[in-house]
Amino acid sequence: MSTTGRESIEAGREVLEAAASSLSAEQLTECGDQLLGVTRFLVDQPRLRRALSDPARKADDREGLVRGLIADQVGATTADVVAVLARGRWSGPAELVDGTEQLAVKALLLAAEKDGSLANVEDELFRFGRLVDGDPGLSSVLGASGSDPKGRAVLVERLLDGKAEPVSVQLAAAACYGIGGRSFHASLAHLVESAAAARDEAVAYVTVAAPLDESGERQLAAKLTLVYGRPVALKVTVDPAIVGGIRVQVGSELWDGSVSRRLDEARQALAGR
Repeated sequence: MSTTGRESIEAGREVLEAAASSLSAEQLTECGDQLLGVTRFLVDQPRLRRALSDPARKADDREGLVRGLIADQVGATTADVVAVLARGRWSGPAELVDGTEQLAVKALLLAAEKDGSLANVEDELFRFGRLVDGDPGLSSVLGASGSDPKGRAVLVERLLDGKAEPVSVQLAAAACYGIGGRSFHASLAHLVESAAAARDEAVAYVTVAAPLDESGERQLAAKLTLVYGRPVALKVTVDPAIVGGIRVQVGSELWDGSVSRRLDEARQALAGR
């Protein structure tokens, strides 16, 4: 993302956050859904996204163009956010699409924050990701980037409808389109981390051979909080294959204290003799 692209997204975020204070959770959810719709529309209309990101066109012309297209289709907040994005400066059409999508996710997370479901959304997205990973057939279907994303999104909605927060359902379905060009699985992980960041938390992916008890989770979270200087949300996966010990990943940092790793190192050392 270019510097001007980041600045353009920040301008849109300021409009969204200013409006959010007077909007209900339902209205913010609708705004997020509409921004996702605008994102899909831009993806399907290459000439339009080129026109809206063309620095040779005056900002007023770009804003007028997009308002004329969406004014009767979306709410006032959505139109204002998209208009600000259209006035921005982008290194290319793809940045405009990414920026619109980022603010769609932001609107949905603001909705979850407003109705008090943000922690649930973070946890449900993580658990859904683990469920998908544990089902090879489902993982293959949802991770198939060459297939119709709309069909995969409908499948996700059917799987989660009535079983998860509405925002969780919308975000999980959006992952089928590939958030920021990511794969489905990477999109879910990104959304989990975005939800945690909205709560001013980091995410630690913890793998253990047997479940941690509540005291063990609290102690580990407290230690990681001291290390990273901010609250850390644990996302625990039980995997007997690591034999024992623990593996912890926060962002790009991985600490692997698993027995399986030590056994692998021992095998490699013996093989090298």
